[in-house]
Amino acid sequence: MEYRRITSIEDPLFVKMHNLMKEVFPPEEVLEFSLWKEPLEDPGIRVFVAVLDDEVVGTTEYRYYPDWNIAMTDFTIIGRPGLSLGRFLARNREKDLQALAKENGKELFGMFAEIYDPYQLEDHDFGGVKPMNPFVRREVLSHLGYKRLDLSYVHPSWENNGEAVRGLDFCFMPTDENVSEISAGLVADFLTTYYSVLSNKPHEWVQMVEDIKNRETISLLPL
Repeated sequence: MEYRRITSIEDPLFVKMHNLMKEVFPPEEVLEFSLWKEPLEDPGIRVFVAVLDDEVVGTTEYRYYPDWNIAMTDFTIIGRPGLSLGRFLARNREKDLQALAKENGKELFGMFAEIYDPYQLEDHDFGGVKPMNPFVRREVLSHLGYKRLDLSYVHPSWENNGEAVRGLDFCFMPTDENVSEISAGLVADFLTTYYSVLSNKPHEWVQMVEDIKNRETISLLPL
């Protein structure tokens, strides 16, 4: 199995990757095909696919922010069971991010991720792919070291229609597992930067960010 980076919508593997995303994720979580052109060409956004027999069987997107020395996992998709894809993607992603942090003269502080909370919403079947079951994913990510931020979280729909998407927790995986809180300013700055690509923000999201700005720190709670 190969871990291959995609940097263009012209790459035949991107077509396969985008089709896999549409099969697995609900529509509001999938960016329209043509809108991927600039993100894929952005050197700071890293999109990799797991390729087996010329087929995309898994994919992950993430990015490293050198100024903050943190990363964000945009998504991880396991397209087939029985291939240890979760470990394959996580290990290769970790090695890549640690190399980027080392180039920055640091050890990675940690990584953000939005994680589905199936105890809030249970209507995501993720294309019937059993390893993508939100209960399974949540426990796996907990094992990796993710912790949920102590806040009520919404995010803007990637359909850019101004709707707030619920049913997720905003989480952070500190490299040092003894870290129990992070700067609220970092969280607010990160979310503002991360969602700057979407022009139509829901009121609930704007209010959430304002509330975060009024705090000094945010606790990291068990996932």
